[in-house]
Amino acid sequence: MSVADYDVAIVGCGPVGATAANLFGQAGLRTLVIERETAPYPLPRAVHIDHEMMRYFQAVDLARDILPLMREAQGHIHIGADGGVIRYLGSKGLAKRFGWANDYFFFQPELEAALRAGAQRFPNVSLLRASVNGITQDSDGVTLTCGGETARARYVVACDGASSFVRKQLGIALRDLNFEQPWLVVDAELGGPIHFPPFTGVPAEAELENLSVMLCDPNRPSTLVPGRGRHRRWEFMLLPGESDEAMMQPGRVKELLAPFVGGEPHQLLRAATYRFHGLIAERWQDRRVFLAGDAAHQTPPFFGQGMCHGIRDVANLAWKLAFVLKRDGDPDLLATYQIEREPQVRAVVDAAIAAGRYICERDPQAARKRDETLRAAMGKPAPKSASDLIPPLAAGVIESTTPGAGARFIQPMVVSDGRRMLLDDATGGGFVLLGPPGFAAALAPSAAAAWQALGGKSFDIGSAAMDDVEGALIGWLKQHDAAAVILRPDFYVYGTAYDAASAARVIARLSAMVT
Repeated sequence: MSVADYDVAIVGCGPVGATAANLFGQAGLRTLVIERETAPYPLPRAVHIDHEMMRYFQAVDLARDILPLMREAQGHIHIGADGGVIRYLGSKGLAKRFGWANDYFFFQPELEAALRAGAQRFPNVSLLRASVNGITQDSDGVTLTCGGETARARYVVACDGASSFVRKQLGIALRDLNFEQPWLVVDAELGGPIHFPPFTGVPAEAELENLSVMLCDPNRPSTLVPGRGRHRRWEFMLLPGESDEAMMQPGRVKELLAPFVGGEPHQLLRAATYRFHGLIAERWQDRRVFLAGDAAHQTPPFFGQGMCHGIRDVANLAWKLAFVLKRDGDPDLLATYQIEREPQVRAVVDAAIAAGRYICERDPQAARKRDETLRAAMGKPAPKSASDLIPPLAAGVIESTTPGAGARFIQPMVVSDGRRMLLDDATGGGFVLLGPPGFAAALAPSAAAAWQALGGKSFDIGSAAMDDVEGALIGWLKQHDAAAVILRPDFYVYGTAYDAASAARVIARLSAMVT
């Protein structure tokens, strides 16, 4: 039996695959999602996203459904061996430059269910309950063998996790970044408040129950993570000689939790051991097949960016696949996927490994020296948040000669036709040109035609359709010495221009790059 032909097949329907299904569905791509499980995995695994993920959920009109499932958090705090603060990355009260808070925590089964339900809105998205056990490619597409059925798609995106069948079938190796630590991960629902030790040096505005707390204790490094409602997560580093089996026993888990839960009632959801490591696939593309999420890269969880990276992957692929498949774009456009994404992933993985090395320091003397160094550096300058570690795009589909190219663009509130809304809701996404009144109208006819062929939309800042009530758009342009900015469909800056003539050149290069 053969399944009908599709534009794209997604292997795996975890949070990354389900997000891809929504993005591809919204783009009008005939999409097949292949997932062997009938329901989302019932236990929490990933727990953190940042503003960029909420922006993508906003783009597929799911933010209003997902936001009630989220707990808005206030950053991270690191506690040294002496019980004092050595690092504080607080976000309480900070402006939401990208439209959403820096950090959110969630319960993965709830998020997965919302994403899967969202994908069902699209008649062009189909679901096949099966396991993929074979994959072959030819010049026109990919054939997937799924038990007794076959599926045919022009492209495949493998979101099938760290042990990816697709990656193994393609013979793609993982590069080991030489970090591996065994940790016990414990999830529980608390019946009362969490109990924190009497830390010193905690800033007055810091609310520990809304922070990710990293205990850099050489006796046992550990982490406390907030969750939605009464859900909490603990991560405890395994010490030499401790076995996975022994550490997962209920009695041992109870001992580890006791200082934090006191006599409060609590329900243990799970206790499982993991190896925190850094791995990146050598190739993320094999002809018509792409790896995304954990299939392509795995990071230590110290910045909570594992799932976020996967969603960035499929957001990067979504607009490019749509352009190739719906607008007869140049298939070479897809070769920019790894070029753009790997440096971003590598920057955060390297930072997470570096953080992991100092968090996991078990030599008391070295830990004291670490604490002194980090404490002395607090606020000089302020350490970056996890999302700030992600560098701008340095290559790929950007006009790198222009200021601001490759950066994630801000998302302020604007007023459009009398209604106050976030920028992306006013523009509707896609390729967007923002400039002063009359800027787009001054484009040369050839540039205007090229822009129209790209499906580009233009907005005059200060007009009824784009009233910059907060002054953020004008402020961004002034900061980058630009009159106008051209945005990609994934909200990164393609390039900037200082007048209509320079905009025409930027548009011409974009058109040549993608068509």
